[in-house]
Amino acid sequence: MSLFRLDASILPATSSSRALGDLVEAEWLSAHPDSTVTRRDLAADPVPATAWQDAVTAGFTPPENLTEGQLAATALARTFADELVAADALLFTVPLYNYGVSQHFKTWFDLVYTDPRTSPTGTALQGKPATLVTVLGGNYAPGTPKEGWDHSTGWLTRALQDVWGLDLRVVTRPFTLVGVNPALDAFTDAAAELKADAEVAAVRSGRELAELRGAGTAA
Repeated sequence: MSLFRLDASILPATSSSRALGDLVEAEWLSAHPDSTVTRRDLAADPVPATAWQDAVTAGFTPPENLTEGQLAATALARTFADELVAADALLFTVPLYNYGVSQHFKTWFDLVYTDPRTSPTGTALQGKPATLVTVLGGNYAPGTPKEGWDHSTGWLTRALQDVWGLDLRVVTRPFTLVGVNPALDAFTDAAAELKADAEVAAVRSGRELAELRGAGTAA
């Protein structure tokens, strides 16, 4: 049994997304204590910005003309895809940054997307159980002043669930900047309730991942 975990927060010591991911992982390990957890920390080990370009251009470059950069990029894409394909379940913790997708995650995804198994025509991840944990500094829910400003969660869900075909559950926690940004002090009680709700959802998601994969293994 194995779990692949990817973290994208650039502030690991105070990361709300990683804290929720820890709850998911703890439930997985409680059910599968002897399983392996493969970790990829995109903040500590970011994907080179040129890797995607090199991997894409390698696809239409004669083998004898491939550059060192192209060879390295395709090898890295293969490694990333290997990690996903080999795992029994997947966990992604990805914060909203500046109203959009984390550049660390987007660079990683674009590179993985060049591997045939995880490309637009690949089906290697179809049906694999996965959890996406995402956190937002503010609140962009319907009816809020900044409704529609979250350009990350929808894209992440589309990429993981619809493009890769993962059996995805999403854990979201808004208002993580309450207590950090004084302008949000009025939302202290609401933020505390949303945090508690997210923690419950994270625990539930971890149990579901473990149960789904356990049932699949038994079958």
